[in-house]
Amino acid sequence: MKSFSVSTQTLQRLPMYLAYLRTLPATESRVSASSIASALNLNDVQVRKDLAAVSSSGRPKVGYPIEVLRDELESFLGYHNVDSAIIVGAGHLGRALLNYGGFKTYGLEILAAFDANEELAGQEGGRILHLSKLSDMCARLHPRIGIITVPAEAAQQVCNLMVKCGIEAIWNFAPVHLRVDEKIFVTNENMAVHLAVISNYLRASMRADKLPNTFD
Repeated sequence: MKSFSVSTQTLQRLPMYLAYLRTLPATESRVSASSIASALNLNDVQVRKDLAAVSSSGRPKVGYPIEVLRDELESFLGYHNVDSAIIVGAGHLGRALLNYGGFKTYGLEILAAFDANEELAGQEGGRILHLSKLSDMCARLHPRIGIITVPAEAAQQVCNLMVKCGIEAIWNFAPVHLRVDEKIFVTNENMAVHLAVISNYLRASMRADKLPNTFD
């Protein structure tokens, strides 16, 4: 498997390829980049470039052995190495992430969720703990990923606490820009951005539907 870095755009597409490979029947042994592109409605050339960046198992006019390509993608994406994470913010979103079993497929184990509300401690089978317990768990289990699902006004304080506890990467669901040292990686899951894209698409679609048909 190749080991050099790839662009963020390529990284965002690789899980899509892997998910598609997992849907293929066991009777199929090989797959081509063009068939992946067609199934996912992507550009053929782009898929070839993406796969070439992480795999050396492809052959012209033959394609990729599915099991080998699947293993290469899983290894490159780190799915074979289990990383542990903690959540701060045990509201509806935090609980949903805590109880989502699919993370294990991607090599992620959610250890627990933490919240400043003492009344929530002990819920979800004891997997919700008071925020005061965060530093102790981090010292014992050394999670590398922190997931922030608190309101915007509390996000920076939570971020600072995570960094102090040794968290190296933060998945931020709060609609706020976090200030961190350059050694800390932050990725933002801003729902407002995605909703803006959807809303803009729908408005454009409505405008197109209202345009007069000049060929009538």
